[in-house]
Amino acid sequence: MTRFQSAPDRLRNGLRFTAAACLLGLLLPSQARVTRIVIDEVKPMTSATGQTVAYEQVAGRAFGVLDPRDARNALIQDIQLGLDADGMARYTASFVLTKPASSAQISGMMWHDVPNRGRAVVIGVQERNFGDIGLASAWQGDNAGATTVQPTMGVNANQFLDLPIARNLDGSAVTGNVFARIVNRSGLASQPLIVQSNPVPYKPVSLDTQQATLVTRTGETTEGVALGEALVPSKDWAWAKCSAAAPFPGTPDPTQICVKGGFDAKKLYMVSFKAQDPMVLGMGFAAWRDVGHFFKTASADDFGTPNPVAQRVAYSIARGNSQSGNFLRGWLHMDFNQAENGSQVHDGMWPIIAGRRIALNFRWAQPDGVLELYQAGSEGPQWWAKSPDQVRGLPPAGILDRCEASKTCPKVIEHFGSAEIWALKLSPEWVGTDGKNDIPLPKNVRRYYIASSTHGGAGTGVSAFNASLPGVGLPTAGPSCPGNNFGTAVLPANPVPHVEVRNALVVAFRNWVMDNVAPPQSVYPTLNGKKGDGVKSTGKNVPDLVPANKTAMGFPTIPGLRATAPEADFIMPVLDYDWGPDFNFTDASGVPSNAPPAVKQVIKMLVPRVNADGNEVGGVPNVLTDAPLGTYLGWNITADGARPFHKGQICNYVGGMIPFAKTPAERAASGDPRLSLAERYGSHDGYVATVKKAAANAVARGFLLQADADAVIAAAEASDVLK
Repeated sequence: MTRFQSAPDRLRNGLRFTAAACLLGLLLPSQARVTRIVIDEVKPMTSATGQTVAYEQVAGRAFGVLDPRDARNALIQDIQLGLDADGMARYTASFVLTKPASSAQISGMMWHDVPNRGRAVVIGVQERNFGDIGLASAWQGDNAGATTVQPTMGVNANQFLDLPIARNLDGSAVTGNVFARIVNRSGLASQPLIVQSNPVPYKPVSLDTQQATLVTRTGETTEGVALGEALVPSKDWAWAKCSAAAPFPGTPDPTQICVKGGFDAKKLYMVSFKAQDPMVLGMGFAAWRDVGHFFKTASADDFGTPNPVAQRVAYSIARGNSQSGNFLRGWLHMDFNQAENGSQVHDGMWPIIAGRRIALNFRWAQPDGVLELYQAGSEGPQWWAKSPDQVRGLPPAGILDRCEASKTCPKVIEHFGSAEIWALKLSPEWVGTDGKNDIPLPKNVRRYYIASSTHGGAGTGVSAFNASLPGVGLPTAGPSCPGNNFGTAVLPANPVPHVEVRNALVVAFRNWVMDNVAPPQSVYPTLNGKKGDGVKSTGKNVPDLVPANKTAMGFPTIPGLRATAPEADFIMPVLDYDWGPDFNFTDASGVPSNAPPAVKQVIKMLVPRVNADGNEVGGVPNVLTDAPLGTYLGWNITADGARPFHKGQICNYVGGMIPFAKTPAERAASGDPRLSLAERYGSHDGYVATVKKAAANAVARGFLLQADADAVIAAAEASDVLK
């Protein structure tokens, strides 16, 4: 049964917790910490629909000091090259607190959210009605685009982190090899160097094109094979800004490339160059740690500025979505849940739709990357428990190794959808690089898989169940493919939501951390078929995970989809890159010297088996997949058009949908092997009955709140399915 403590009870617990933390801080002196905070803006928060507690937001900057001699900071790449005259490294990190306007309504729980590419993060209405505190603070210090350092911080501004630039001990500039890519661009105008959504944070040492290399490619396979590569002569391109009105060679500019005759949209352009002045990006791990620890435990900074939530935080959960979840996995792997005084920072950690570790703590990192070709992030252990890396020959390791040694491991919940399997290289986290055995989950970790869903799920929540309402309809247009100018999808968008499952997990995680009430058991596809809904055959469990191809999956041939999809080379696999001899492959730290790196080998990928409808097995109960209106895919196909380079390949990490026929006659006319809506539900009442049964099952198993179940059922009743 779900239990909640009152705000006064939580406050008493918080006071006891803070007193103990302060005592520990006195007993364990430290150098690395937030020494000063500056409040830039305090603003009442407009109440959202359904909000019952009044909130305000506090925005500002935290100034921190790191001692490079401390073992907790020594793992930071290049920290010794970013020191001030006193031998310390310093940073400035922005933050925003979202808290009840009345301290009496604070619950004692703080959610420490990781910004995604600098974007603002605010806790939702659900958490606000509990009286929880939200903290978002900066970690991405590349100072590029949305993460550009600002003089002040407002409640609606992008988060930023001001970090030192690494300099050689003699004061000279640090230089090294960097690469950048331009894809699906055409015309005479120059093109900026972009990684995902922000500028590449490094500039060439020289604008002399003879000191760099620009090549074009007519194609690339998902396994990293370059097709039709050709060298662009140095005289035919420039580091410059140009346009149709002011063509090549343009005006010198280290952030853009101008090509004689213009860009061809059918080609990819890749430039390799020597850059200088890398930021000490790994300090982002420590800054995020220290800011979270300050607001959880400190009464005031060294100058007497009070902590706005002093003695109000008893428990805290670190949370990050997508790139931000990858940050958390890397943060924990490097033992940054251990505070500067040796205590544990966060009680829980929730990496969401994130199956790898952030590529942050190495020189020349591009933290905006999403694992397109040549981007780091899958190096070393992606799994929690210590396990061997058979294929890459790395020593046994796991994400929890260091926090287990320091006794600072949090309780962990992670949840994923199908897009993470198909495009974000998830399966080795479950079965290792050889794909032969399930890696056991530690007792402090829960894993939940939302089958047949796109990255993050449909953003509309309950309205996804409303897809067949008059005037709404199922999705018909192909969505944009995420990534750097990637393209557009062929199939309509996948409407399966995550938000209802996530709402239930918010409650479950709070209860686990605050009251030690265990959340639901893990549910995800496995090789042994013992979790999820793996069916049994002749007394043996049938594997839920199979090779990533149509035959092994049992995927049906569906009208409107190419008959061979998905093919064996369709998935985006983990690629084992050769980053050079000075790169630490277990920790993904060090200095990469190969830009771009060679692909040493391709890691085998597995995907969930599917049922006769083409929908995946092995996931948590979810109404839209348990009462389906079509085949929901965690993958999509890139269309032709203005951005043709990826035509026919997987549309990065966006899902698709193929609706069922409405009647047996429509089904027969198209040759669709899947049952029609009429055959599977009989009538509108039959569809609603199936929705009610699916909702009741999800509620009973802890993956759907009753209020959300009621809304889902109401949407089904209001729909025109089989009316």
